[in-house]
Amino acid sequence: MIFTSRAVLACYLFLCAATGVLSRPLTRRQQAISDIDILQFALTLEHLENTFYKKALSTFSEVDFIAAGFDEAFVKNLGFVAHDEEQHVVFLEAAITQAGATPVASCQYNFPITDVLSFVNLATVLEGVGVSAYLGAATAISSKSILNVAAAITVSEGLHLAVQRASIFDVVSANIAGTPLSPNAIFTIASAFITSCPSSNAALPFTAFPSLSVNGVSNSAQSLAANTVATLSMTGGNGTAIPSSAFVTFISGIDIISVPAQVSNGAISVTVPQQVSGQTFGLLTSAPMNGTGAIFDDSKVIAGPAIMEIQPASPTIDFSIL
Repeated sequence: MIFTSRAVLACYLFLCAATGVLSRPLTRRQQAISDIDILQFALTLEHLENTFYKKALSTFSEVDFIAAGFDEAFVKNLGFVAHDEEQHVVFLEAAITQAGATPVASCQYNFPITDVLSFVNLATVLEGVGVSAYLGAATAISSKSILNVAAAITVSEGLHLAVQRASIFDVVSANIAGTPLSPNAIFTIASAFITSCPSSNAALPFTAFPSLSVNGVSNSAQSLAANTVATLSMTGGNGTAIPSSAFVTFISGIDIISVPAQVSNGAISVTVPQQVSGQTFGLLTSAPMNGTGAIFDDSKVIAGPAIMEIQPASPTIDFSIL
């Protein structure tokens, strides 16, 4: 039987950050974000995914996947997904070169993969992050042609996410919309997997926040559910104290929902709101940021995002309208 513990996975994702791997390997510069910056950042993420899939598929055979409970159709799909990521790299490199810039090169990575199941679990998370990265960058793109390209790749990443979620029996469409996330938040997640990048790579105008990880979930052993209590912790931040008036802001689909946090001895407790579902990002913020559109104020972010999988409630459909 295949199952996933997303609370544990979210904590595992940021273990490397807590132990010093997060050392701001993607240098930044202070200036306005350009379309080239967005393309270079997209290429940085595609390099990561490209390496991730190639590492896994060169380590695990079809026999390994079948022994772990997956079928031949899933393995076949993985080959197409890996090919897509490779071609996304090629495509973005060509676009950046055509625009007169030098494409960033691949970095060195540290992926917490120990077996087939840990690979698939992490693949599900990374594909969701990829979708969120493209959606979040859309508002910063000025060129309509580049925006069109980004939208086209987003569709591909969404299909990859569907393949991965279905493989571990997650609800594929657990939210009515994808979740846009700001470049700084995506930068924070990517930094946890990157150990070093070539010094010749163009600097990116983004900043990593201190990490926020899920420590445990009351009333649930494998994943988070609405109305349960999640416990989180912050690492990094140069000793910054967590204010007692802090909030945990949930970014889920196009919804932004801030909930007052309970802070005690560095531990952060919060009740998961009823409205969130599917892959959700939790940010520790200094003020509430409720709203829709998932366009939030980075200046209010203290730490995060923590990645959470929220079990969706059973859907209700109004059959009176036909």
